[in-house]
Amino acid sequence: MTQSLAWPALKRSLVAILRGLKPDETAEAVTVLVEAGFEAIEIPLNSPDPFQSIRIAVDTAPQSCLIGAGTVLTTNDVDRLADVGGRLMVSPNVDVEVIRRAGSHSMVTMPGVLSPTEALSAVKAGASGLKFFPASVLGPSGIAAIKSVLPPQTEIGAVGGVSHREFADYRAVGVRTFGLGSSLYKPGMNSDDIAERARSTIATYDDVFGG
Repeated sequence: MTQSLAWPALKRSLVAILRGLKPDETAEAVTVLVEAGFEAIEIPLNSPDPFQSIRIAVDTAPQSCLIGAGTVLTTNDVDRLADVGGRLMVSPNVDVEVIRRAGSHSMVTMPGVLSPTEALSAVKAGASGLKFFPASVLGPSGIAAIKSVLPPQTEIGAVGGVSHREFADYRAVGVRTFGLGSSLYKPGMNSDDIAERARSTIATYDDVFGG
């Protein structure tokens, strides 16, 4: 079995999801997110020319930042992601071949799960962490119930319908990792708007988790 890399020890375990980002907007958006304190950035593949944007993001961000793709559905997508320097593979589902191909490229992987069966399948496939999606459907209590049957070291991420306003609720059940989409970025936003939302998110995370 090909093992993905372990989930990294980020100062703040937050992934900025930039769905709909265009290549000519990428450098500026990535710059303000990194300046605010984000260390992981995901550009979903259903964005305009996503691999070009990912390449720009990789070139713009410090090497220590985790840059990659979301909505990764095929092994070909994984190979293309590797070609542009991406190191993070996020998917909406559990596809064992996709997870293992990403592991063969030494990527950090976070497949989407909603049930104990999916979660345990992803763990068995070697996923770095699990993306409970949409987290708003399960809520903290639902995630906690599934978390109780997983290996204790499993990294749990809450994604989908989650904003900084729910950080404290999820912290209460042991969740510290979040993927933030529309609460942080929407297509067409300018860099000042992104920066303002990013700073607010970071401040809340630090307040809740003692950063």
